[in-house]
Amino acid sequence: MIFSNKYIKYTSKSKYELYTTLILFKILSNKNIVQLGKKLLQIGLKLNLPILSLIKKTVFRQFCGGEDIIESNQKIAELGKYNIQTILDYSVEGKNDDISFNHTYNEILKNLEEAQKNNLIPFCVFKITGIARFSLLKKINANEALSEAEKVEFKTLINRLEIICKKAKNNNTPILIDAEESWIQNIIDELATNLMATYNKDTVIIYNTIQLYRSDKLEYLKRLHQTAKQQRFKLGLKIVRGAYMEKERERAKRKKYQSPIHTTKINCDQDYNAASKYCIQNIKDMQLCFGTHNEKSTEIIITLMKQEGLSNNDTRIYFSQLLGMSDNISFYLGHFNYNVAKYVPYGPVKEVLPYLIRRAEENSAITGQTNREIIRIKELLKAF
Repeated sequence: MIFSNKYIKYTSKSKYELYTTLILFKILSNKNIVQLGKKLLQIGLKLNLPILSLIKKTVFRQFCGGEDIIESNQKIAELGKYNIQTILDYSVEGKNDDISFNHTYNEILKNLEEAQKNNLIPFCVFKITGIARFSLLKKINANEALSEAEKVEFKTLINRLEIICKKAKNNNTPILIDAEESWIQNIIDELATNLMATYNKDTVIIYNTIQLYRSDKLEYLKRLHQTAKQQRFKLGLKIVRGAYMEKERERAKRKKYQSPIHTTKINCDQDYNAASKYCIQNIKDMQLCFGTHNEKSTEIIITLMKQEGLSNNDTRIYFSQLLGMSDNISFYLGHFNYNVAKYVPYGPVKEVLPYLIRRAEENSAITGQTNREIIRIKELLKAF
């Protein structure tokens, strides 16, 4: 097996920590337990029970780098020893007020400053909903008229994006704009494309994210490529499967419209692999970050790179996995000198709970991936 455990260096983990990780993934593999835990967590927070320290020692420790950039530096350095870089992700979600948006905006700028100082940070990343109201984006996405106050809000968003992108350009640090729910994604795509057209003339500074679990996104990617060629800018693309499958299907069913999500995993995999092939065959026009925990897709990308005569460390191609998952893939890629970076979420424990809950729900929905983590950790414990 190409992505075996043998390349993983767990010198910093004890047997106890591996057992703790195994128990955590077993919990995450059970949807009923995850949903019960979510309810108990909400009750515990309302009653002011001391549960945040427990969360920090378990699920936070597995999936997050720390409560701030300084605390995350230890994880960045630890990964860097094995040729694995870090994409810091300020993972405070679900906020809806300008004080929070301004704090996130300033945190993004701090990330850009940190990346300029630290060559182990190749990208910065953010969600548009981190710096603008979801309901505002939803209204624009639906082509509804904005009030005067909302027009001011949207102008503030545009100004924030311009300042972030100018700083990224000056620092020569690329920015990844994350994908979100389908009912706000069109406006995110439009904003990202406009920014690419402005800032990606010579080098790639802005990356948009393409979610291939959506049945329309392979064709969208190809149309976007043609637009970029016509307007003479380079594409920056993060290629992922997607993160909102359960929510997308539930909303489509409730509102009685056709879900944008592929009906089968096979179709999703086919589109992801087809997108990978298309992008690598057109690498002269773009730079890529493949966000995937799928071993088969990663192997296909590696094979495509060899077929196109691309070196392992071609600077136009990155791989990425989430911290705490698929270490067998990340360490393999680092060992063989591919460009690989872990997504390292950070933020105050209480503030990143929405992210951690979503992470838990995604793991319980994608049982195949979670079960592979369980098998992998059991193998590590046998060899310990």
